[in-house]
Formats: sequence, C-alpha cells, structure tokens
Amino acid sequence: MQRKTFIIIGLLTLVAVVATLALADPSWAGKLEEAIAKTPVGTGPGQINPEAPKGFLGIPGGPTPFWFYGILWGIWVGWIFSTVGAFGGIMAGVGHISVFGLGDYASSFRKTSPDMNKLVTDSIRTSNQYLVGLSALMSSITYYRMGRLVLPLGIALALGGIAGAYLVPALTAGKISLKAYVGYFGIIVFVIGAFLFYSTTPKGQASNKKAKAAAKAFQEAVKKGSSGGDLAAQGVQVKSWGLTRVDFSFYGVEFHFNPIWPLVGGFFIAALSAFLGIGGGFLYVPFLTNIVNLPMYVVAGTSALAVFISMITSIFTFMFIKGTPIDFLFVGAELVGIAVGSTVGPYTSKYIPDIWLKRLFVVLALYIGLGYTLRGFFEIRLPGI
Repeated sequence: MQRKTFIIIGLLTLVAVVATLALADPSWAGKLEEAIAKTPVGTGPGQINPEAPKGFLGIPGGPTPFWFYGILWGIWVGWIFSTVGAFGGIMAGVGHISVFGLGDYASSFRKTSPDMNKLVTDSIRTSNQYLVGLSALMSSITYYRMGRLVLPLGIALALGGIAGAYLVPALTAGKISLKAYVGYFGIIVFVIGAFLFYSTTPKGQASNKKAKAAAKAFQEAVKKGSSGGDLAAQGVQVKSWGLTRVDFSFYGVEFHFNPIWPLVGGFFIAALSAFLGIGGGFLYVPFLTNIVNLPMYVVAGTSALAVFISMITSIFTFMFIKGTPIDFLFVGAELVGIAVGSTVGPYTSKYIPDIWLKRLFVVLALYIGLGYTLRGFFEIRLPGI
C-alpha cells in the first residue's frame, strides 16, 4: 500500500510539472539584469552601487543574510508546518520579509525602481514556496506511514489546486508591490486566524463531535504508550472510493466526504496561496477541520500532500514562465533546516492535545496577521514583524 501511495504522489508531481511546462514560455533572459539597469546608481536607499559586494540574488549591495541563521529558521519553519499542517509558508515569509530584511530591501526600491521592487517581491514569494514545498513532501510521506493522512482527500485537494497554483502566478508576477503584498498577506492571515479561533470555543466545538471523539481515542492510545506500528494500524482506513462519496475511519470513528468539494476548495485555496507566496496550509486547516470536520491529527498530513502539489506548480510557473530569480545559496541553507524540522514535527505533534494545536495556530495567525496588515496598509510595525 505504501508503494502505491508513493507512486500516486509521484504521478501527481509529474502532472503538476508537465502541465506547467506545457504552458510555459521560459524567459530567463536577463530580467534581473534589466531591473538592475533601470535602478539609479548610487549609495543611497533605492540605489545600486556596482562596486559594492554582491548580496541577495547577486545584486551589488544587497542584503547578505548569514547561512547558519537560514538553517535555524528553516528548522522552525519545517517544525511548525509539519506539526499543524500550516504556517510553513507564512513563517517562511516572516523570515524573508522581517528577520532577514528582504522586505525593507524591496521597499527601498518602491519609488526609485518599481521593477526591482516587484522582482524582489516575486523572489520572496517563490523562495517561501521552496521551503514549504520540501516540508510538505517530507511531512506527507511521514504522516502516511503513521496512518494520519487521508489519501483520497489529499489527492482531490491537490488536483483542484494545480489550476489555481498556475493561474495566479501567471497573472500577477511582476505586478505586485511589496507594500501591497505585505498588506494583503496580513489581512488574510488575520481573518483566517479569527475564524479558526471560533472553532476552539465551546460553541464551535459542539458541532464537531466526531473529530473530538477520534482525537480523544488517538490521545488515549498515545498515553498508553502504543508502538508506532500499533498507532498506524488504528489510523486512517479508507473504506470506499467513489466519484461522489469517500468513506474512511480514524481510530474507529467513521467519516465521509464528497470529492467534488475538495476539488473546488483546492482550486481557490491554491490560487490565494500562490498570490501570497505561501503553502496554503493556513487555509487547508480551517477547510479540513471546519468543513470536512476532521481531527487535527489527520489534518496536518492531508494538508501537506495538497500543499506539496500546488507548490510544485506555483514554483515552476514563477520560475519558468515569469523568469523569477532565486538566491539558491541562501534558500539551500534554509532547506537543510527544513529537512530537520520536518522530520521532528510529525513525531512531536502526537504529544500535543488537539485543541492546543488549534490554539497554537490561532495565536500565530492573529499576531502575524495583525502585524502585516498594520505594516502593509498603515506602516505601523509590531515587534518582530
């Protein structure tokens, strides 16, 4: 069964790549060089000094974030995404925009060189997706082995997401300023955080009795010290596949869904995620917990599979169709950290109560969402944002 799963994941990846390349008209020809040429020469903000040491993207005078800090941040990003099935792309964005100063660097070109402003913004968006893409791949495989991934649901979300993940980068690359990107980034995260907060209240939880029962059964098995094999054996068991209904169980609790809705939901979630340059887990999680009514213990893995496929599509669209440049040296260092964090996350998440996984999500969403909304639209900064 595991071999079949890896084959399916591989085929989905291939479909995403082939569909993107079939529509692609690659133009690597000097987008960055053109933007540099259009930027005023000098040593002040929004200017480029050709004699300065090369930094981010090889731009003279650009930021030079230390590679080891990239590894550390990658560990955090990989852990949080693989633990709650969300916030990988958002935390990657926080790192690139705020921690490593790329947001301020892009903003410095807002008036002097709009093309450079938008090019660096697109690079940030695509770099975020590299980080969450690797975390999603590792997480989905690990969670499937642990019996905590609903494969048909993840496939439906992924197939719906391919179109959305292609369409938005193709339409918006080179057209979004850093200020607008940060503002929209914040307000959407804030709204989703508020929505998920409602689901942690007694009223919000009252409508999700099956998920609570399944989560309780899983937590009791973990407390008893059941082995990994025993936990997986009681995990997701798909009972039937159909065009209009899929039935499965998790720790003895029966669930079902209509695949059409994940297809539609996957399209819109992937489209919005591609616009923000993030994985989309922060949207998949509310969709899976509040609409499909799943416990958080299977949401992270299912979300990860859908995120991985949409990230492949979006990355190829940004790079092959729109020629977005990437600083592979720094992103490569971050990916090392991603691998570490994504390995640890699935094994630590089983010790965290379901409700606290949601609350961790909510706290991060509300603070980050408010911070970037204020920064993008009102130029007010909260600490760390």
